[in-house]
Amino acid sequence: MILTVVVPAYNVERFLEKTLSSFVFDKISGRVEIITVDDGSSDRTAEIARSYEEKYPGVFRTISKENGGHGSTINRGAEAARGKYFKVVDGDDWVDSEAFEKLTDFLEASDADCVVSNYCEVNDATGEMTPVEYNRFFPERRDMQFSELAGSVSLALHSMTLRTEILKNNPRRLDEHCFYVDVEYILFQVPYLRSVAFCDANVYRYRIAQQAQSVSLQGFRKHADEHAFVSLRLAEFAREYECSEEAERVKSAYITERTAQMAVSQAMIFQSFPHGDRKVLEKFKKYDSDLKRTNEAVYLRSSALSPTLRLLRKFHFRFYRPILWARGKVLRKS
Repeated sequence: MILTVVVPAYNVERFLEKTLSSFVFDKISGRVEIITVDDGSSDRTAEIARSYEEKYPGVFRTISKENGGHGSTINRGAEAARGKYFKVVDGDDWVDSEAFEKLTDFLEASDADCVVSNYCEVNDATGEMTPVEYNRFFPERRDMQFSELAGSVSLALHSMTLRTEILKNNPRRLDEHCFYVDVEYILFQVPYLRSVAFCDANVYRYRIAQQAQSVSLQGFRKHADEHAFVSLRLAEFAREYECSEEAERVKSAYITERTAQMAVSQAMIFQSFPHGDRKVLEKFKKYDSDLKRTNEAVYLRSSALSPTLRLLRKFHFRFYRPILWARGKVLRKS
């Protein structure tokens, strides 16, 4: 078996038919398995998944479980995976069938720890596609060491296909009952990545601009505490890795940088609430204090990345509303 694709699925009956049908190509049997992990859906998600299991036996599988969140579906899928490689495609996204077949052929001949491919962001409201391409990072089309790429490439779940044994042998599991574990999925594997290959195919179709998405402004506000939790857990992971005997400087710097970016995102989530909300401000201050205590390197790097955050910290959040008002005025002019 070349590839296992895990499809995390929770109440995605509107999308799942498109998702599952996109994987089908003529020579799929015996080469690819698609595991739909139904995360306690209350709609027809499991029924649709099982219909593909019946139509394509040996190719599609369905695992139904109690609701545990996105991370739990990936954890469960990794346990069940039988392919040499492992890829996650969310139940409301899909793949380009031709490009997916090309990726499968590429993986059959590859021994890289991670294979990167291009993807498209698809605006759910307009249908507009925006390609996200990695071609320029692989000018010689050869396998590269992760250390060669770490300073320039920001890996995304949509672009990554991993060797399954890396996931199976990794003692860390993704957080459950929690959003925003995509970054965990990426960073927890970094210590074990050596070689990275590039498949020049635009495989994944990532649906954006859905109002209910956890990455919409509404979603970020609703799940602000979960984002903060994952951010702090990654800060702890970054510190533990940096202090370990196996730590490599380039990988540690990569993990710290990505975690600092998430800390800046968390600050922006807090700043998106009404500036007079005292409860939000107190949560912001506590988060910032916890971040500094957990990983000072991430804390300092996040200051370097965000002038607003740097200013708030300089004045110990005392001029919170004026600083954010001034920032908003500058942004409106630019």
